[in-house]
Amino acid sequence: MHVVIMGCGRVGSSLAAGLERLGHEVAVIDRDPQSFRRLGPDFRGRQVVGFGFHRSVLDEAGLESADAFAAVSNGDNSNIIAARVARESYGVERVVARIYDAKRAAVYERLGIPTVATVPWTTDRLLRMLLPDGVATAWREPTGTVAVLPLPLHEEWAGQPVRKLERATGSRVAFIVRFGTGVLPGPETTVQAEDTVYVAARSGTVSDVTGAAAAAPEED
Repeated sequence: MHVVIMGCGRVGSSLAAGLERLGHEVAVIDRDPQSFRRLGPDFRGRQVVGFGFHRSVLDEAGLESADAFAAVSNGDNSNIIAARVARESYGVERVVARIYDAKRAAVYERLGIPTVATVPWTTDRLLRMLLPDGVATAWREPTGTVAVLPLPLHEEWAGQPVRKLERATGSRVAFIVRFGTGVLPGPETTVQAEDTVYVAARSGTVSDVTGAAAAAPEED
């Protein structure tokens, strides 16, 4: 693959090095020539000085033949503009932009530009390390409002309908992993003893959801 990276900070230089180690061809764009020092003496790819949303710079980086483009500079506006140019003007299929503002990330996701919202993503990673097993989220949408997490269940939930679990916890069962296979629950689905149940819940309610699931279900 030929990959173009805009931004040669810590993330961009690390990404470039990783792609080269995997045998891919890489071009890195940055407006500061000194930033290319982070790439190290063994970097074999192109180093292009300039703004990553200028066509002449993108042409020099070989974007017209690129398989992927990553915009990881330290500016949200620059990243989004560059990502849109890569997608809409050059037709690059694999495009991703790093965004600090989580609300902006949600908007651009809806426009079809995959984003990495740095603050929510980092927060989520820290939560995974800090919180007990089963409470850490498996996924969080870009604004950080909704989390998907594996739900530790009281043993008496086995045999109970999914809809009852949803009412008790105030969450929505997203899917179930049963004997190593993902299952999308239907109206009549019941929880089985060995199930791993993943639920979607509002971030501020995760503790309440896990607490309700850890308790035995109430009798109807």
